[in-house]
Amino acid sequence: QIQLVESGGRLVQAGGSLRLSCAASGGTFSDYTMAWFRQAPGKAREFVGAISWTGSILEYKDSVKGRFTISRDNAKNTVYLQMNSLKPEDTAVYYCAGTSKYSNKGYYEVNDYRYWGQGTQVTVSS
Repeated sequence: QIQLVESGGRLVQAGGSLRLSCAASGGTFSDYTMAWFRQAPGKAREFVGAISWTGSILEYKDSVKGRFTISRDNAKNTVYLQMNSLKPEDTAVYYCAGTSKYSNKGYYEVNDYRYWGQGTQVTVSS
């Protein structure tokens, strides 16, 4: 199993950019499909995007398409979320999540993922 630690969250002005990182340890990183979720105060955790073990993008949430980019470096055991043109509605705690690449589940739902980081706060001011 893997342990995940996110970093990179901070306060940023609207229109700005951030890159979040999620470092994995304790397993073979290339055995996992990875995803980013986010949770705003008082709201359910929601899917942001997912990336296959090969680095192919599986899907993005519609509202982040064209602004956010997920990538991974299997040699560094790290998945990234590059966020551009940030909006106040992007404010949330961002979580990375992992599931076995052999899983026959989907990749949109919280329950599709077994492994989670502790989250990193992103705040976008207007």
